[in-house]
Amino acid sequence: MFSFSKDDLTTKEKNKILIGTVVPRPIALVSTESADGVVNVAPFSYFNIVTYRPAILSIAVQRISSEPKDTARNIMSGKEAVVHVVDMSNVELANITAAQLAPEDSELNYADFTPVESESIKVPGLKEAKARFETTLYDRHVIYDGDEPTTDVLFLKIEHFHLDESVYNAENGYVDVEQLGAVSRLAGNDYAEIGRMFTIERPK
Repeated sequence: MFSFSKDDLTTKEKNKILIGTVVPRPIALVSTESADGVVNVAPFSYFNIVTYRPAILSIAVQRISSEPKDTARNIMSGKEAVVHVVDMSNVELANITAAQLAPEDSELNYADFTPVESESIKVPGLKEAKARFETTLYDRHVIYDGDEPTTDVLFLKIEHFHLDESVYNAENGYVDVEQLGAVSRLAGNDYAEIGRMFTIERPK
């Protein structure tokens, strides 16, 4: 087995190891709005649940040359975002939004998503997602590498849940994972679908 100290590896090598081993990673497609009213849409795979009491999600947004990306900057200023689950029906459109654009240029000019009005916040959601969550900023933490700020970790409190009828059973409260068809991020340009599922009972 190979064994490395953190000082043995370059930043690029650490990144390649992490994104190749911490898999599969769920993908959040996040819509935000700038102070000038420009809607930004971007995907993030450094994303997960933090807690359900209250319901909070987290996304980690890597900075560029120490400067926050549009998504982080918009959330820090407007305190709002809509988080969408990326699935097989929208992953191609979500991939388009990964392009680097100027802050005044919206990804909606290139990816054919349909904006829909939110119930509890100003930022619009995207109709094509089978699951989306209207959120407000709960907390933020900046990660540093030495003296350099590298990452904005954003904790987003869910204010409103939207679930398509095809994936949510209102009688028992469960989500049909297969119908949702969520996709996950691997390394490089690779993604994965939900594959074989199996059950293991928890010890009592």
